[in-house]
Amino acid sequence: MPTTRYPRRGSLQYWPRKRAKKQTARVRHWASVKDARLLGFAGYKAGMMDVQFIDTRKTSPTAKETLSVPCTVIECPPLRIFSIRFYKKTPYGLRLSSEILNPKLDKSISKKIKIPKKASHKLPDSAEGYDDIKLNVYTQPRLAGFGKKKPEIFQTGIGGSNVEEKLKLVKDLLDKEIHASDVFKPGQLVDSHSITKGKGFQGPVKRFGVKIRSHKSEKAKRAAILAPEGYGKVTYTSPMPGKMGYHLRTEHNKWIIKISDEAKGLKPFESYGAVKNPYILIKGSIGGPKKRLITLTEPIRPKKKLAMPAPTLKS
Repeated sequence: MPTTRYPRRGSLQYWPRKRAKKQTARVRHWASVKDARLLGFAGYKAGMMDVQFIDTRKTSPTAKETLSVPCTVIECPPLRIFSIRFYKKTPYGLRLSSEILNPKLDKSISKKIKIPKKASHKLPDSAEGYDDIKLNVYTQPRLAGFGKKKPEIFQTGIGGSNVEEKLKLVKDLLDKEIHASDVFKPGQLVDSHSITKGKGFQGPVKRFGVKIRSHKSEKAKRAAILAPEGYGKVTYTSPMPGKMGYHLRTEHNKWIIKISDEAKGLKPFESYGAVKNPYILIKGSIGGPKKRLITLTEPIRPKKKLAMPAPTLKS
């Protein structure tokens, strides 16, 4: 019998494998939440560490034992509101109707975007005629410890179904800083959105996981079948070399181990520096290199079995 070979390698779940348009992750869907509150936050990836705590799950094989868990440290300087966006429903979905800029913007925002001179700065008294409200917020990287000054601007949704309650929340937050502890709580699940590390031009073995054959096979050691007919056609499903990495990736149901209001007890991270702001500890790894912006949102399909109360960390 001939040796069994696989017809193809690699997943078509992510296609095309192209580079992201920008370094800030785009969130296309927001979770449905009953109360009016912000649904997203963002911080800078500082690095990874491990923490120890006692497993409190009663049915776990490691119940009452000390676990050592790897986690990602995300530094979270407070956010500020850049603009308020009002949407109306159309036959083609929600469409932007009007946008109100925050009259008290930070000077550093001019490094990122040119502010129009005739922009509207007055919020309406009522949200009548609008179907949804979202916020454009910006980061303050100058407060972090790695030397960046240009802020990022990204959009976050607001929970609830009553537009008037959303407008009331926006008015309360307009002149305030938004902290991570105002959006998330320790022990809850979140979805992470990030742009992964760029790998440059790579071959099909690293890019798609093509199996390298034995050095005695006397055949091509990498991708062989390119199309079912002729030599003039190559199917798009064929594992070919090309650019790899710098992709937008979403990971669901990441567990928040801790939200710290103070940057104490952490050693400086290599290639990042000291953490100077409140930070979030998330179980496991998150895509992207150090200093990259990580967007965290409410989970769109939470798994109740994964959610646990926040553990008490051992010092």
